Amino acid sequence: MTTVSSSSSHPHDRAGNWPVWLILAVTTLCSVGVYLLVSAIKYRIGFPLDDAWIHQTYARNLALRHEWAFIPGKPSGGSTAPLWSALLAVGFLIHLAPYAWTYLLGGAALWGLAMLGEKMVRGLVPTYHPPFPWVGAALILEWHLVWAAASGMETLLYALLVTAALALIISNSRKNFFLGLLIGLSVWVRPDGITLLGPAILAAWLCRPTWSKRVQALVNLGLGFGSPFALYLLFNLVISHQPWPNTFYAKQAEYAVLLSTPFLERWWNEALPMLTGAGVVLLPGVVLAVVSAIRRKAWGVLAAVIWLVGFLAIYAWFLPVTYQHGRYIMPVMPIFIVLGLVGLVEYGSHARSWFLASFWRVASAAVLVVFWGVGAFTYAQDVAVIESEMVATAKWVSMNVPPETLVAAHDIGALGYFGKHELVDLAGLISPEVIPFLRDETRLAAYMTSRRVGYLVAFPDWYPTLTSHLQRVFTTGGQFAPVQGGTNMAVYRLPEPK
Repeated sequence: MTTVSSSSSHPHDRAGNWPVWLILAVTTLCSVGVYLLVSAIKYRIGFPLDDAWIHQTYARNLALRHEWAFIPGKPSGGSTAPLWSALLAVGFLIHLAPYAWTYLLGGAALWGLAMLGEKMVRGLVPTYHPPFPWVGAALILEWHLVWAAASGMETLLYALLVTAALALIISNSRKNFFLGLLIGLSVWVRPDGITLLGPAILAAWLCRPTWSKRVQALVNLGLGFGSPFALYLLFNLVISHQPWPNTFYAKQAEYAVLLSTPFLERWWNEALPMLTGAGVVLLPGVVLAVVSAIRRKAWGVLAAVIWLVGFLAIYAWFLPVTYQHGRYIMPVMPIFIVLGLVGLVEYGSHARSWFLASFWRVASAAVLVVFWGVGAFTYAQDVAVIESEMVATAKWVSMNVPPETLVAAHDIGALGYFGKHELVDLAGLISPEVIPFLRDETRLAAYMTSRRVGYLVAFPDWYPTLTSHLQRVFTTGGQFAPVQGGTNMAVYRLPEPK
């Protein structure tokens, strides 16, 4: 294993008669296209998360009303990823929203990850010069990443920024200002991007031979990081009067009950999504890459691995959720896969047993392709649930609830995009005042009464006490949520306050 250098083979090289970038672009188009096609056949195209509609609503208001608000005229900090929402706003200006532009951005991020991963392995393993960009193709076919590319969420943009920063760290790059800038930009996509300062500082310290060079590297890193981060803090302070977005506080409050589980169990649960697919076959490759890095004192690689383990630990400590196929952990998957492939390629070039090396390659490819196929149906099922529950309910509310009526809901994305009602957000994203009691149904009921809420939109099993005495006026009757063990979303009419 060597460090990535500018003299290493670049992914813009040709593979056979075709440039690598074109091969990976076509592969990306086909991979994401199959997921969208399966979704359209299953039910219809859409997004597998209601949160995607939150970003679309912020983006639409930014593009058309020039304001940072979910409810028009009411600025709020309900978007975790301001940079992603701003990029989505372009789609409304060029009339490609909400779907085409969003899928294009997600596909571009997946293609960028493939290009970056291909470059990293070619730099780390000088003997890797295949006739086809297998590493890039593996990233494009990893089902979590394809799911994320078509999800409408910021996940892959964040993963791209994270992987780019780690690539600079692994390569012992002297571009410390640019590295700091990347880390600062990543915070605009997810607040936990700030954790990248850890490996950046560690690598800068260990990879510089003298004190003066270490100090210079840290100063440049700080200057690059400081400007975008300071603007990010200022943005949040202006919008929500807090240094972090509302989601940062709301998610931790909502899932604090999970902290009762032993820490090691929580950490393992966070790591498990990485192993659901090709990751389980590539895990030995990660171990081999780490062992090689220790032997060769490749501090950048070790700093990246320490960050990966620490990132999982931070989520296990503060926000131990693994729903939606581990989407909070998906940004660490590209570097995990890259390191696994580095170990696989190095083992194949030095293995004494041709049979074992070949078996490992074939097994990795087989697992990758099988899970890619399963992932397409999983994605289609997820989209079908959101479309038949959240979107269907939002459209019903838009047509049947008087426009002046205040509506409360836990999932506000589709309601905000397809409707024009003022909303009370029981998850606290745009109604941060509920964060202290968002798990207390009695206090939520009292709060809704005090706000004169007319209707509640929720899955009945989420608020069993709250909904037990309310009049249900609509239920979706969708077929997809019950198949996954869920219930149908319903609309409840609240009694007039006395």
